[in-house]
Amino acid sequence: MTTTAPASTALSAADQLAHALADPHTVWPGGRPDGGRAWPQSLAGGASGIALLHIERARTGHGDWDTARTWLATALHGDISAAANANLYFGAPALAFITYGAASASSRYLRALERLDTATITVTRKRLAAAHQRITRAERPPMEEFDLIQGLSGLGAYHLSRQPHHEITRDVLAYLVRLTEPLPAPAGLPPWWMNVAPTGTPHADYPGGHGNFGLAHGIGSTLSVLSKALLNGLPVPGMADAVERICAWTDHWRQGDETTPWWPGYISMRQATDNHVHSDLRPRPSWCYGISGTARAQQLAGLALGDPARVQAAENALLASLRDPLQLAKVPEIGLCHGLAGLLHAAWRMATETNNPDITAELPRLTNRLIAALDRNDHEPELLDGAAGAALALHTVGTGHAPAPHWDTFLALA
Repeated sequence: MTTTAPASTALSAADQLAHALADPHTVWPGGRPDGGRAWPQSLAGGASGIALLHIERARTGHGDWDTARTWLATALHGDISAAANANLYFGAPALAFITYGAASASSRYLRALERLDTATITVTRKRLAAAHQRITRAERPPMEEFDLIQGLSGLGAYHLSRQPHHEITRDVLAYLVRLTEPLPAPAGLPPWWMNVAPTGTPHADYPGGHGNFGLAHGIGSTLSVLSKALLNGLPVPGMADAVERICAWTDHWRQGDETTPWWPGYISMRQATDNHVHSDLRPRPSWCYGISGTARAQQLAGLALGDPARVQAAENALLASLRDPLQLAKVPEIGLCHGLAGLLHAAWRMATETNNPDITAELPRLTNRLIAALDRNDHEPELLDGAAGAALALHTVGTGHAPAPHWDTFLALA
C-alpha cells in the first residue's frame, strides 16, 4: 500500500483476516478455550473479542450475520459471570457490550441484552458501594477499582454508551468525579495515586506505589470517560472540575516541547519526590500506556473544556510519534494494546474528530506498516493483542467510519 493507495487495500487486508477467523473450530481446532483470558467471555482474548469483529463487519455491511451469530453464541455459551471478577473485559459486562452492538442492528438480541444489562448494573452498583466506602475511609484506591479493564472507568464507558441518561450512568460519573477529589494525605499526590506497582500488586521496586497515566490501568481512561460525558452534555455536577484536576496533574508531568510533547506511562514515588522524569522513560507509542491512548484522552479533554491549545498539543504529540521512525520502531507488534493497530486506530479517531489533515496524511503509511507486520508472522486470533484487533483497525480505516455504538468504546477512544 503506497501513501496514495485506496482504502480498498485496508479493507482487503481486513477481509482476509476476518475470513481466517470465521469458524471457531478453525480458530481453535481443539475446541473452545476454557481458561485464562482466552475464556469465551473474555473480550481481550476469547470468543467475545472475535465476536465483536464479526458483529462490526456485519452491521456495516462488510460481513455476514451468520458468522457474527456463530461467534456471539460461542461467547454466550455456558454460565455467565456477574461475580466480583466481572468487568468490561470479562463476564456479563463484556457480553452486554458486544450484544449491544448486535442488538443495534437486530431486534432478536434485545431480550438477551436486557438480561445482561440487569447483571451489569448489579455488578456496577456493588463496585460503586465498595469504592465509596474506600474513599470515605480516606484510603488509596486499588487499581481494579477505577481502571478501564477491571474497574469503574470501564463500566462507566459502557453505561455512557448504552444508556447515557440512566441513573447508573450518573452514579458512575459521580463516583469518577469523587475519585479526583483530594484525599487527606499524603500531600502532593493525586487522589488516584495507588499504593501498588504498575502490575496492580505491591512490589519492592515501588515502595510508595505509583501514579498511572495510561488508558488501560490509569487515570487516562477516567479522563476520557468524563470528557465524553461532558461532550454529551450530561448534567452531573463537578465533571468539568474533575477533568481540570486530572489535566492539571498531566500538565505538570508533560514532557518534551510544544511540537513533541509526551506523557510518562506512570511515575514512581521517587520520581514524584524528585519532580523529574528522565527522557529514557518515554513510553513507546502504544494504546495502553503511550501516546496512542494519552494523546486521545487529552484531545477529548480539550474538546470538552473548550481548550484549543490542549487539543493542539494532543494532536502534535501523536503526529510527532507518527513521523518519528525511532518511535514507530518501538511498536513492532500488530495489536490494539501494545502495537500498530492501536496506534493506527487512535490516529484515525483523532484525525476524524477534528479533521486534522496532517494526521490523516500519515494514515496510509501507518496502514502499510501494519499490513507488512501482519505478513511477517502468524498471530494469535485474539482482539486485544492479535489478529481480530488488527482487522478491526484496518476495517475502520478502510470504511472510513465506525457507527454508534462505537466498537472502540472498550478502548476509551470513543
